[in-house]
Amino acid sequence: MPNIILGIDPGIADTGYGVIENTSGKLKCLAYGSIKTKAHETLSSRLLILNQELEKIILKYRPQRVAIEKLFFNKNVKTALIVGQARGVVMLTISKHNLPICEYTPSQIKQAVSSYGQADKKQVQKMVKLILNLEEIPRPDDAADALAAAICALNYNNL
Repeated sequence: MPNIILGIDPGIADTGYGVIENTSGKLKCLAYGSIKTKAHETLSSRLLILNQELEKIILKYRPQRVAIEKLFFNKNVKTALIVGQARGVVMLTISKHNLPICEYTPSQIKQAVSSYGQADKKQVQKMVKLILNLEEIPRPDDAADALAAAICALNYNNL
């Protein structure tokens, strides 16, 4: 039976998502992209858009679990607070569907896809492309990060 995992890289302007399917160890990318919100909209409107679009993704792909990147400390406190609010909406939306949430640090995700916890973005993107047998590196960057989070969930689940 296939195992579908949704990876999320939370943000307020761009929330990356990636959906992968694992069937007996064979990975297949089902979808990836970014939920975008516009800076001129109110924060509450942006959070509502994030909730509504994530609902659509969950209902379309019916994942068995969700992998989300943990918020790392940001030097800009205002940005960190806003991203934290977006992350909260993501977690609430996931929880409403009774899906297990797997949380990973950026270094855990990098380690899972590149075997090096300090890998740069390009290395991670190239490995995501190779692992999922994609024709090109997933764009935007947030989508590649979300796919990497989903791959990480598989690796940690299999340990």
